[in-house]
Amino acid sequence: MPTLNIHLDPTVIAHLANAGNGDTVNISIALGEKTIEPAAATTKPTGPLAPLMKAGLLEAGEELAFHQRRAKRTGRATVTAGGQLIVEGHPKPLSSPSKAAQTVTGNVINGWTLWRTGGGSGPTLDELRQTLESTDE
Repeated sequence: MPTLNIHLDPTVIAHLANAGNGDTVNISIALGEKTIEPAAATTKPTGPLAPLMKAGLLEAGEELAFHQRRAKRTGRATVTAGGQLIVEGHPKPLSSPSKAAQTVTGNVINGWTLWRTGGGSGPTLDELRQTLESTDE
């Protein structure tokens, strides 16, 4: 009979341990070079990023990043199917771009203008929001 062993990174275990009853936990399974992503259709995005996701301007699993040259700081985050951000190195998903940016920088900061799509090379979340607003007019 085949045996399946699952080894979890300590950050995943910490994330699972801190998840509350209402929290969404997203898990990806890597089999060789292929990755099986959780079904995004079962989770509806909520919160500030939901309009961007519903409009197709932002997708679950998308990598966001920023780089502050003067402060010599960088941040990376992944968008969850529920519309939250999982910041690299932090186990709990965050509900807003500004909270995610504050987690990295330690300062109150506008995450909408800081986080960029495309792993840091695309438009900011604020630019995506402006695009959405201009299509609604």
